[in-house]
Amino acid sequence: MRRSSGPARQPWLHDLQVAVHGAVTALSDRAGTMGAPGTGLLVDDRRALALRHVRVDGEAPDVLTSSDAGEQTRIVAALRHLGDPGPDPTVQLHVHRVLDAGGMTERLTLRSRATEPVRTRLEIALAGDDACLPEIKDGRDPGTLLAARSLLRPSAGEDPARSETEHPDAILTWSGDRHRTTVGVSPPPAEVRPGEGGAPSYLLLVLTVPPGGTAEVTLRVDVARTRASALDADPGADAVDWSLRVTAGDGRVAPLVERSLRDLRGLLLRDPLDREDLFAAAGSPWYLTLFGRDSLWTARLLLPVGTDLARGTLRALARRQGRVDDPATGEEPGKILHEVRREQVQDAQGRPVPLVYYGSIDATALWALLLHDAWRHGLAEADVRELAPALGAAVGWLVRRLRRSPDGLLRYVDASGTGLANQGWKDSGDSMRRADGTLAPPPIALVEAQAYAVAALRGGATLARALDLPLRPGSGPEVDSDVFDPAELDRLADDLAERVRRRYTAHDERGTYLVMALDGQDRPVDGVGSNMGHVLGTGVLPPDGAAAVAARLVAPDLLMPFGIATLSRDNPGFNPLGYHSGSVWTHDTAIVLVGLVREGRTAEAAAVARALVTSGCGNAGRWPELLAPDPVLGRPVPYPASCRPQAWSAAAAGALVTGLLGLQVDVPAGRVRLRPLPGLPCGPLVVDGLSYAGRPFSVQVRGDGTVQVTGLPAGVAVDLPGA
Repeated sequence: MRRSSGPARQPWLHDLQVAVHGAVTALSDRAGTMGAPGTGLLVDDRRALALRHVRVDGEAPDVLTSSDAGEQTRIVAALRHLGDPGPDPTVQLHVHRVLDAGGMTERLTLRSRATEPVRTRLEIALAGDDACLPEIKDGRDPGTLLAARSLLRPSAGEDPARSETEHPDAILTWSGDRHRTTVGVSPPPAEVRPGEGGAPSYLLLVLTVPPGGTAEVTLRVDVARTRASALDADPGADAVDWSLRVTAGDGRVAPLVERSLRDLRGLLLRDPLDREDLFAAAGSPWYLTLFGRDSLWTARLLLPVGTDLARGTLRALARRQGRVDDPATGEEPGKILHEVRREQVQDAQGRPVPLVYYGSIDATALWALLLHDAWRHGLAEADVRELAPALGAAVGWLVRRLRRSPDGLLRYVDASGTGLANQGWKDSGDSMRRADGTLAPPPIALVEAQAYAVAALRGGATLARALDLPLRPGSGPEVDSDVFDPAELDRLADDLAERVRRRYTAHDERGTYLVMALDGQDRPVDGVGSNMGHVLGTGVLPPDGAAAVAARLVAPDLLMPFGIATLSRDNPGFNPLGYHSGSVWTHDTAIVLVGLVREGRTAEAAAVARALVTSGCGNAGRWPELLAPDPVLGRPVPYPASCRPQAWSAAAAGALVTGLLGLQVDVPAGRVRLRPLPGLPCGPLVVDGLSYAGRPFSVQVRGDGTVQVTGLPAGVAVDLPGA
């Protein structure tokens, strides 16, 4: 294994090929090679394959083009030393990599257009190292390669180990702490050299390619679990039937939506506590696990395509809802978790990281919001009733937190000393900035956390009334009744909304805006940022307040070519590639788009929709997790270490459809409302595969702005412009 001469650094992923299928991720360079930092075949956050090189007659192929989406990677390379003499390449290597629940299959095809048969030697080098994810992410040297054993030559008295894999051509195997990896190849290789003493294994194949013909090699890497972890989740891509298709005048939109949904399928996992339930892992490779905030927002943005993901996400998180007070993990009764890890790891300081961590100020309210919105989109009443105890506990946590706070606001501070310094979605340590660029001290009261709580309290009250649900908060000194009165929840929401309007409103030379937060000194964190966009659509702001915030969000210091910046360009702390200090996050911009539509701010929404499409199409048709807000050398620059694909970024496909159509679905009321954005920012469009209580329907928006809806059940009222 190579050792770096300098300090360990987190690997950058922006130039890598990334494929994902559930808990399996493959990362390589554009040639398909694994071995550089951050590359490999990862299964359950362990690296089963750390090295994969292909050489043809000792030479590396020259990459012509490559692509990835969902569970697949495709590569086309030239073999310039083979074939006819001259500048034109006549022999190519095509690599088609496909992931599945059990590992990876690669089909390597040599394609010749030479005038004579081509005879060549194909060499494949392979090795595993069993590195765990924190070692890979931190750039630490994981140690020596695992020794491999040949399955062609069993030891004396040992049965051939074909039973270790279902692949009939298995020839090599090695084992780590939690997995056994088995390699097969077809056709049979001319030579197999198992790796020992830290050396890789080598497979040598001799191939002949006829003129105009092909020769094909199939490489199979099977990875089997040998020891359980806390979240051995199987893939869930086959459990969804998303049929959403968009045809738009802007030809960039359809492939962007299609690729996003394919990436999301790859990120779907089944809850190991109930395999019927699906959730979206936050992102590959660093966060391929259940998150509170990320998984909830992903399901919420995807409600236009159905409620199955919302149902599974709600149930998976409810099973792990807080039961006790534990400062070490941040757990509290009724609280929704921040993240789940597969196995015990340590942070950079050697401190143990909890398997289940609850350091999130907003996930609990977002859980309640998703339940309410999923009900609006057609989640079955029986499912809502089943989740009523968890809803009562979540509302109880909100009420206790608000009543416990001296100023009636949701605040956070890391009490353990080992958790997140910031516990909203902008969770980096330098995200909370004042207008002068200085950092704000905790405890922090985020503006969006208050807005989510307002909407969650009102949503809980609505569900309690509509379904006659008793919401039981659980015990606690701040809760004085066995069942919440919906009217009392509404009063708490009204009081909190008034508090936000009074204490978070600020002004600068560009207009009125909402500050990011109040800090531990009760001072406004008055740096202008995207946080205020999350308040739109929550019912906190009156129409004039929403108009002012909408105008401020699309001012040139915030709305940039690729979306809404996390921090104003005018702030001294602005950094275009700062994690939360100037970059554009796809999901953040998508949330702002949906909020603008809900507030009826259609002109501003159209500008944001155009930027959202541009950000995705400038990155090979995949929305990045985050990127610089302006082009660099005429091109978008994604944050180099960010996840690809990333769930709530890919879920922007649902937000874009919601925004372009001005879509609101209300199944309990039997109504669908449509208000296409003025000027049709993506041209005329047809959207097929929208969901109304599980039934698909379609919407067509013509060039003149007229709307046609087909497929809705009889009796559903359609609210159209001018109707």
